[in-house]
Amino acid sequence: MMRQTVSARLGQNLAFTPQLQQAIRLMQLSTLELKQAVMQTVESNPMLELEENDHIDDEDDQPPIEDDPDLFEDSAESRAANGEAVDDPSDMTDIPDELAVDVSWEDIYEPAASGAGPARTEFADSGFEERNGAGTSLREDLLWQLNLAPLSDRMRLAAFVVVDSIDEDGMLLASIDDLLAALDAELGFDAAEMEAAVQAVQRFDPPGVGARDLSECLLLQLQRLPATTPWRAEASKLVRRYLPLLAGRDDSALLRRTRLSRADLDQVMGLIRSLNPRPGAAVGDAEVDYVEPDVIVRNVDGRWTVELNHELTPKVRVHQQYARYIKPNDTSADNVFLKDNLQDAKWFLKNLEYRNETLLKVAANIVERQRGFFEHGEEGMRPLVLADVAAAVDRHESTISRVTTRKYMATPRGVFELKYFFSSHVGTTAGGEVSSTAIRALIKKLTAEEDPRKPLSDIAIVALLKERGIRVARRTVAKYRDALAIPSSNQRKRVI
Repeated sequence: MMRQTVSARLGQNLAFTPQLQQAIRLMQLSTLELKQAVMQTVESNPMLELEENDHIDDEDDQPPIEDDPDLFEDSAESRAANGEAVDDPSDMTDIPDELAVDVSWEDIYEPAASGAGPARTEFADSGFEERNGAGTSLREDLLWQLNLAPLSDRMRLAAFVVVDSIDEDGMLLASIDDLLAALDAELGFDAAEMEAAVQAVQRFDPPGVGARDLSECLLLQLQRLPATTPWRAEASKLVRRYLPLLAGRDDSALLRRTRLSRADLDQVMGLIRSLNPRPGAAVGDAEVDYVEPDVIVRNVDGRWTVELNHELTPKVRVHQQYARYIKPNDTSADNVFLKDNLQDAKWFLKNLEYRNETLLKVAANIVERQRGFFEHGEEGMRPLVLADVAAAVDRHESTISRVTTRKYMATPRGVFELKYFFSSHVGTTAGGEVSSTAIRALIKKLTAEEDPRKPLSDIAIVALLKERGIRVARRTVAKYRDALAIPSSNQRKRVI
């Protein structure tokens, strides 16, 4: 016979309030998305209004609206009376220095909800018609597929990180370790779970999306072809084993190693040429993506200054006239409605301020650390990782990752995404460090200045870099050269 008992248990649990969820959304939005979010919030909340330069209320003649503790208490009491969840009023007056938003926040990613219909959030996807419009980007399309995929909330969180690391060509730029670093360590994700998330995204359309290199991209597309497709098995074998020979157009070596006839090899290569090495390029290419910088960097009298581009975001404030209608001790439905909206308006303004403050701090720290780039170009780039900036501005690494994604900086050298300034390092003979971006720039410069009749081999480039005090392996030079789309020395010589 089972006996029912009552016991008390002490534990810690992190609750994601709507205010914290809103702070996360605002942090990761691009400038254009933020502008739209601000306009939507102003339209839905009567206690907010846009600041008009040509229209100023007679606020000087009226007392300012102060935070009234009774206002929030009354609002909470009325909601509690209706059986609704109530946040602690003491937590609603100020946003902490570092919001507790750097952990699992599955609700932000809008997973498919059980029940009558899909969950709708403040900045949710607006529907099938919008997704299939001309302006749908690859990322939006992948997120749309992610919301429909039959995944657990935990796997959906990992898959979101994967989608966020896919470039416009559909290639996954981050390693498994990089993807794990984008998640809070307390969540306990391991390499096997992240690899499963990568494979889940690789099942999305277009075929080949989420691949980590060209070979995997082509193999994913071949796997999606019907099993009866002629030469599919031979094409998969060639891509898996002999892709460098195929890229080098070494037909004699291919014939010898694959043991195919000339006619059969032509058929296999024809199938491979029908694949798309850039699967994401065709998605959303009907609309030009114009970049508006979030941060502006200028050199004023020899000093680098950093400022936010305030012209991009509408200026919003509390509607003073409506706020004066609120009566602290009135529990009527209309008064409670105004109180709740005033509370939401103040939180929205604080979250906006928090986003802008974090963005400005991060941008200023990047400029301070990468002064060599601004003065000398890519060759002056210094190694920089998320942890460096996170420690300097007192934010979590995942917060830095969000605030530097799809945020752009206008500089005298051009417009760059903030993530551009982060790179790994390579050691020098003097015991220092050199940014991988600077090494790429040097490789590009050396190959551009080489003798066309005697192009530099990777070994020769290694020797030239060593003369500059940079220790780098030949395979590293080859990897950077491939990333710069610079052919090998034999190919460069043959082209000329």
